[in-house]
Formats: sequence, C-alpha cells, structure tokens
Amino acid sequence: MFSFFKRKKADTPAEVVPAPAPAPTPAPVPTPAPAALAPEPVTQGLPEAELFIEETAERPTTEAEKKKSWMARLKAGLSKTSSNLSLLFVGARIDEDLYEELESALLMSDAGMDATQFLLDNLRRKVKEDKLLDAAAVKTALKELMIEMLQPLQKPLELGRHEPLVMMISGVNGAGKTTTIGKLAKHMQRSDQSVLLAAGDTFRAAAREQLMVWGQRNNVTVISQASGDPAAVAYDAVQSGKARGTDVVMVDTAGRLPTQLHLMEELKKIKRVIGKGMDGAPHETLLVIDGNTGQNALAQVKAFDDALQLTGLVITKLDGTAKGGVLAAIARTRPVPVYFIGVGEKLDDLQPFNAEEFVEALLG
Repeated sequence: MFSFFKRKKADTPAEVVPAPAPAPTPAPVPTPAPAALAPEPVTQGLPEAELFIEETAERPTTEAEKKKSWMARLKAGLSKTSSNLSLLFVGARIDEDLYEELESALLMSDAGMDATQFLLDNLRRKVKEDKLLDAAAVKTALKELMIEMLQPLQKPLELGRHEPLVMMISGVNGAGKTTTIGKLAKHMQRSDQSVLLAAGDTFRAAAREQLMVWGQRNNVTVISQASGDPAAVAYDAVQSGKARGTDVVMVDTAGRLPTQLHLMEELKKIKRVIGKGMDGAPHETLLVIDGNTGQNALAQVKAFDDALQLTGLVITKLDGTAKGGVLAAIARTRPVPVYFIGVGEKLDDLQPFNAEEFVEALLG
C-alpha cells in the first residue's frame, strides 16, 4: 500500500526527447542547512493552514505499523460521517425506517442524490436476493457496494513515462494546493525522482515565496519570475527540466474559482504553452480539492475538467470535519481518478487513495 507511486516497466523504450534549448537561469535557491529536515516554523506571512509540518516523533517502521497508523488517522478524519452511518446498524431492524435513516445519513455526508439513490436501490436488491436478515449483514453489503462504486477512482500515479513527467496542478485558494505540491515533491524524492518546481501562481501574494520555502526545505530548484507571466514561467520550467534531465516538473498555478472565467482562460493558456514546450505535456493535470467543501467540490471537478481535461484529483483536509461522501458523488457524476487523499498537515498524512481502506474507515 505504501509504494507511493507506480513506475513504468523498465523494458519500455525510453521516450526520445529532442535536443533541449539552452536552460533558462532559475531563481537561485539556497542550499538548506542540515536542520532543514526539521525546519523551524516559517513566519513570512504565509497562511498557517498551508505551512508544512514535518513529523518529529519516531515514524512507524514496518509496513504493518505504517498501515495501522494511516488507518487510524483516516478513521479519525472520517469520524463525522462514520459515526452517523455506523450507529444506524446497531441493533437495527431491516425495515423502511432503516433505509430512510440511511438515506438521510448519506445525503448529510455529501454523497449527493444520485449516489445515494444508487446505493439504496442496489442495497434493497441485495437484501432481497441474498435474504439478509440482520443489520451486520446489511452493513457488509453496503460496504461491498460502496467499494464497487469507488473502485474506478483508485489509480496510481505512474512515474517514468516521460522525461520529464510534467504535472500541472490547479485548485481554488485555500484547498491546500501548495502544501500538496511540497508533500508530493518530498515523496517523489523518496522514490528517487529528481523534482523541479515552477512558481506559476503569480496572482496570489506570497505564493511565490511559499513555494520557494518548499524548495529550500526539499533542496529542490524553483523556477520563478518576480513579476512574470505564469505561462512563461511554466514554459521556462519545462525547458529547464528537459535540459537538466529532471524526472518530474510540477507547475503550480494560481488558485481561482471556476466562476472566474477570465482566470479559467488563463489556465487553458498555461496548458497550451506547456504543450509548446514539450509535445504531449502536461502529462498529468491535477486538481486539489478541499474535502470540507461538500457538493461544491463536485462543481469544481466539473468546471476544471471541462476546461482542462483533468487526469487526477487530490482530496485534502479529510481531518475530522470533512464528510467524505463527496467521493461517492464524484464517482457517480465525474469519475476522475483520485490519486491521493490527505488527512492533515504532516508528510505521511498524504497517501494514495485506496477504495477498500476508505470504505473501511467510513463504515468501520
């Protein structure tokens, strides 16, 4: 489970990359002192919620310990929905009242009407066909249906398909986009991938500085311009990544609402310019979503997918206040793969999405 990424098979022919143009001069990033592995809090006016917090306690060492630790954090993050759903099956009779209460709990979890009706219709059918008579068996049947619904969203991010693998990352302000980029960069380094970041969020104050802090912490080069066009920054980063032989280039883009059409057009421009810098790029177009935003998250997926043709999602902040059911709504309405889910600010609080684990945490 904790093999964070999927690698392309070694016998696949390497992509032929045309001779690179001279590399642009990146913004210098100072080499971090040894203490950077456990940095002091940054006080540059950056939003506290988006600052990365490295674990200082001893990390679990075995795969079993890691899985147990992750499942505990995931269950805590989904506890709001889990408690509402699980209590329904305690000593319950299999009658119409149970279905009505289950419908209310699913809707309150942000599953949406379509996913809720789909689950209830299939649960009724399964109870009748399998002659289920006790609440525990009905709960198990619901688990199986939810896993089957969410399974199409489970897909690993495959590394090594291109050199560099270019990732364009979008999201509204406050979703945790920049923090997610920093975490992914660290995880990729653990997977022996060299990383280059592009500070393409030129609209938000302190966004460039925030990404530079990430570069310092991870000893990663950040391509930026003091007052540059975001598309130009992205293009420079792709060219630099090609010239350096970098494994992964991640382009941060400005946070915006999908209703801001002129800004959505700017995102389309960035994507087009990245494609001019490298054929077929960006190879991954990700959207970072705040798990607390409920049905609004589904609206964001639709809008950004229509504009950019998303290849993957990252759901953040499943930290106790989130409801979790929105993944069911996404699965039924716009099944874009969910590469990662996050339950907090720490590095290991971001992990690949696994449908079975998610449902187990949700229903217990």
